[in-house]
Formats: sequence, C-alpha cells, structure tokens
Amino acid sequence: MGEDPEYIRYHDEEWGVPLHGDRALFEKLSLEGFQAGLSWITILRKRPHFREVFAGFDPAVIAAFGPDDVERLMGDAGIIRNRAKIEATISNARLMLETEDGELDQLLWSFAPAPGRARPLSFAEVPAVTPESTAMSKALRRRGFRFVGPTTMYALMQSAGMVDDHLVGCWRS
Repeated sequence: MGEDPEYIRYHDEEWGVPLHGDRALFEKLSLEGFQAGLSWITILRKRPHFREVFAGFDPAVIAAFGPDDVERLMGDAGIIRNRAKIEATISNARLMLETEDGELDQLLWSFAPAPGRARPLSFAEVPAVTPESTAMSKALRRRGFRFVGPTTMYALMQSAGMVDDHLVGCWRS
C-alpha cells in the first residue's frame, strides 16, 4: 500500500475491515467517487477536511446543499475540487434520503462474494473489476447514484471489507 505513515495506518486499522452502517458506507461511497482517477493517499490526507465540509457525511445535511455550497466547495483547496464529483455527492445524498434505514448497507453487502475466496499472492492477482462490483455499480446506477462505476465499487468492496485482498503473508488477514 505504500510507505506513507497514513497509508500504513489505514491499511493496519481500516482497509479490509468489515464496515456497516448507511452513513459510514455513504462516506466510503462518496470518498471512493472523489478518488476516481487519483491516488488513495490524496483522499486519505484530505479526508478530515472532507468530513468537515461535508458535515460528517450526513446525507440529510448534504442533501440540502445548493449552488452556493457547490461554489464554496469548488473554492476549497482542502478537498478535490471537481464539480461533477461534488454535485454527485449532493445528488447521492438526496437519494439516500429516499432509502429506508439500513437499506444502503443491505444493498451493498448483498454483492459481497461468498467467503472463502483465495487471497492473492501478488498485487498482479488483485482485480480492478469483478462481476460483483459490476452488478453493484449497475444496481446503484439504476437507483440514480453517480460516480459508482465498477472499478470504484470494487475499491469500495475492498476498503469496506466485502472482499479480502490482503496478500498471502500479510499479517492483517
């Protein structure tokens, strides 16, 4: 994962640990969307500020964001200033308000592969996309979610512990 201390902490304490809860998974979904096309360390370094300006990823608060908030966020160097990603996060928050409590958690975890899959021996064996991440992406897109492509959803599956891509020999598994 890298030698950066924040990367190491993330790997050792968060990455691949099963994560549940709509709000926690909404944050993961949002940050993975912001990460698209960038390195994850960039998101990790900016995550505290993301949490601050996106109200702790409370969908009810974010759903109320309007054009002035988008402009405020576009001017904030503490986050990724990508209008499409900012607007997608707001739109996705509005969709969250249409879901029942626990629905996002249940939906996302329904795509987790059955336990027992062999762990990879090398990074070359770690897929970027799987049939499950593609199906998850399609299900979210049908509901109107944005920045939820199959590669992004596989990264979410890894980070939220839906799959175990710790290499064989990694102490974390």
